[in-house]
Amino acid sequence: MSGQRIAAGELNYEGIGTTEHGPAPADVECLISQAYVGDGLAAYRRAVQGMLTWQLQKRAGLRVRAESDVVVPGTRVVSGFGVGPFRIDAPCEVVWVRRPVPGDGPQSAGFGFGTLPGHPVRGEEAFEIFIDEKDMVTIKITAFGVPSNRFYAAGGTVAKRARRRITSRYIRSAQELAAGVS
Repeated sequence: MSGQRIAAGELNYEGIGTTEHGPAPADVECLISQAYVGDGLAAYRRAVQGMLTWQLQKRAGLRVRAESDVVVPGTRVVSGFGVGPFRIDAPCEVVWVRRPVPGDGPQSAGFGFGTLPGHPVRGEEAFEIFIDEKDMVTIKITAFGVPSNRFYAAGGTVAKRARRRITSRYIRSAQELAAGVS
């Protein structure tokens, strides 16, 4: 990129980076979802590769514009969801990244991004993919935050339903990535 940021402003919430080292701030709702993704080191590596190149979000149906094709700390990304004039842009900045390590054995990789002004929530979301000692691959999605304004706060029930739906899409995307589905 030519130095032009795709989203303005600074991270706008308390607890920056706590999706990696926890716990989330006490005064915000924190949701953690975990699911089976697949088995084996190849499945783990495919899922991680897709996660660290924005494919997890894209396969979940989000429109993704990022400053980098690969997830790196400081990268700004704008995810869009919705249809036509009802599309909502959600600007974020990557606050931490954990890459896979060479070799096999239990490990995890992931990243977290925090919200920027214009996002419907003020908080953080993280995606982590694990492989355990039995070669079982799982995904963990951690999100905490509060509505960014009264308009989004008023839509609490709709927002919770949308969050559950997108989380299930992330899980399905991770399963497809692990399986090598094109």
